[in-house]
Amino acid sequence: MAEAEDQGNSVSADFVKLVSNDEHEFILKRSHALTSGTIKAMLSYPTSFKNKEMSKVQFREIPSHVLCKVCMYFAYKNRYTNSTSEIPEFPIEPEIALELLMAANFLDC
Repeated sequence: MAEAEDQGNSVSADFVKLVSNDEHEFILKRSHALTSGTIKAMLSYPTSFKNKEMSKVQFREIPSHVLCKVCMYFAYKNRYTNSTSEIPEFPIEPEIALELLMAANFLDC
């Protein structure tokens, strides 16, 4: 029983929850989220979380349609960093380009 609980703790520690200003939650691998210098700094502060709880970061200024694209970029960046194959262009819709630029600047990614 304790072994299953320890395994659950490990899984929670491997993921992080990002929450947009409209309360949408995005769960992604911690290693992907650490692409952002801002998120890395936020997660490095000592917290009152127990190890079994998933880290949660609330963004009061970033809407879900932008945070979703940011999460997609984290996966893209993780996938193609140090890749020897041809790197495809990361698609950005013109309608969200300005909001995405402001989020990327804030998130340091």
